[in-house]
Amino acid sequence: MKKRICLLVIILLITFGYLIGHYFVGYALRRGNDANPKAIPAACAAIHDTSAQLPPRPGAESEVWSLISDDGITLRGTHFSPPQPSHRWVILVHGYGRDQRFVWDLASAYLKQGFEVFTPDMRGAGESDGKYLTMGVKESADVRAWARQIAVRDSGASIVLHGVSMGAATVMLAAADSPPQVAALIEDCGYTSAYEMFSAQLKQLFGLPAFPIMPCVNAVSRIETGAWLSDAAPINRMPRLPTLFIHGDADKLAPVGMAYDLYTVSEATVKEILIVPGVGHADAKTDAQELYYSTVFTFLESLVVDIGK
Repeated sequence: MKKRICLLVIILLITFGYLIGHYFVGYALRRGNDANPKAIPAACAAIHDTSAQLPPRPGAESEVWSLISDDGITLRGTHFSPPQPSHRWVILVHGYGRDQRFVWDLASAYLKQGFEVFTPDMRGAGESDGKYLTMGVKESADVRAWARQIAVRDSGASIVLHGVSMGAATVMLAAADSPPQVAALIEDCGYTSAYEMFSAQLKQLFGLPAFPIMPCVNAVSRIETGAWLSDAAPINRMPRLPTLFIHGDADKLAPVGMAYDLYTVSEATVKEILIVPGVGHADAKTDAQELYYSTVFTFLESLVVDIGK
């Protein structure tokens, strides 16, 4: 009898853990709802500034690209061409719950510097397929696939990866095992670990402790998305590529301490850090434009690879 009771208790605990994990994975990582199959995850709507203005589309010649991801998802993005063809490329990676349109201000700035620009819709966003976000785990493989496609189209390509928020985490993970054509990395307000960031948001939004909820979320994420949430941890896989770290010291989503932690752990051959006073999450490129872009392009010019010349 005792064994049966113990078994029943274990089954109930596993079932309860799965239901809890399933709810929060759906809340934070699943795209779409009954009214809109392309709706951003519910958690995105809870934390994003709904008054944020979309930057204008770059006034440059463009074409839509597509590819099939390693796990069979159709991905799409836009290639913007500068007035003169170049071997200098940048892949601009948007953040959590966003799409490529939210980095078109960055695209315009890079185009003025003569870069070929590619802005992908990451999986589960914009015009790309996919039901789940994985906070950089599978997205990083997608970025590497886009970089390989650029290398096929331009054998002389020198590629910069520039990501914002989840996009920054994505490019850090992508750069850790990137094609040789990838020359430099710009990470803007990335996180050390999605698990750590979600744990903090769980307390802030719901008043709930990380344990035992986050272990359940992590396990269900692996079941439903195919990726452990805990693997979205750039701090455990820092690339050696030249890296510029950018962060606002008023960031409430990914605290500025994460930037210092990433910078400290980084063994990049060249690394710099820009902390922008009084700026919140992902706002440096709009609230401190002159400082932001002068730092980015000065950093790229200083590299051994022929970028910015």
